[in-house]
Amino acid sequence: MRYCGRDFSESEISLIRSMIADDPKMTRFKLSKLVCTTMNWLRIDGKLKDMSCRVALLRMEADQLFKLPPPKNAKPVRKANDLELEEAIKWPEKIQDFDLKEVKIEIVNGLKQSRLWNSYIDKYHYLGFALIPGAQLRYQVKVNGNTVALLSFGASAWKVMPRDTYIGWNKEQREQNLHLIINNSRFLILPWITKKNLASKILSLVSKRISDDWNKHYSYRPVLLETFVEDQRFLGTCYKASNWTCLGKTQGRGKLDVHTKKEKPIKTIWILPIDKAFRKKLNEEKAGALLAN
Repeated sequence: MRYCGRDFSESEISLIRSMIADDPKMTRFKLSKLVCTTMNWLRIDGKLKDMSCRVALLRMEADQLFKLPPPKNAKPVRKANDLELEEAIKWPEKIQDFDLKEVKIEIVNGLKQSRLWNSYIDKYHYLGFALIPGAQLRYQVKVNGNTVALLSFGASAWKVMPRDTYIGWNKEQREQNLHLIINNSRFLILPWITKKNLASKILSLVSKRISDDWNKHYSYRPVLLETFVEDQRFLGTCYKASNWTCLGKTQGRGKLDVHTKKEKPIKTIWILPIDKAFRKKLNEEKAGALLAN
């Protein structure tokens, strides 16, 4: 059974059940760290993948594999219904034009910025807000202090035939080096912003800095960006204008599907190498060689 990029055996699921039974008062936070420590589920930099683990545990519970301890804080998390946030993200009365040279990209830092980013996405993105498990970076795009766009990058898709054929790696290489690909999971230009070429400008700026940003946060550099554009909604024009390469269509199986079930909308696959040696690094057999800066 695969959750958040990791395969769990039946014995490991049984072990998690035992952990919960042995200490029913254990917090979910402590449980996720215990699972990661016991099962050696670590990030490339050696830290625990406890955020991914927490999402995985929730999905296992949803699949009725076990019952998690009750959450420590039973109060619902306030998002877009918070009055202060609603005021901050509302449609402005006056929209001013601006020069593309004034566009600034900032990493989302701190609880206040995080809640604001989540609220914008939840209200104005067609997919809404969803937790991003694992390594991730979220950006806010501003002009003269005003937010005009938001985007995020996270874990790549497990298997994508056109992408995997383009790279030319085998199953073992993919499993070992998949973390070197990161996925542009959200990209939102706020609906009242209609500046021509803004989207391609943002993608260009982000692609130039994301290797350094990712290395600063996770101690390794990705070599390839990917994204999936839903055909019925978008043409992917901004990705084409930013020199991304179109690799074809998905089969509608979803990002983590392993059961060949066609349940998702068909999407166009776009990729952008951000390292000239991306193929060599993605086909590398020794994991240690991938951590070089």
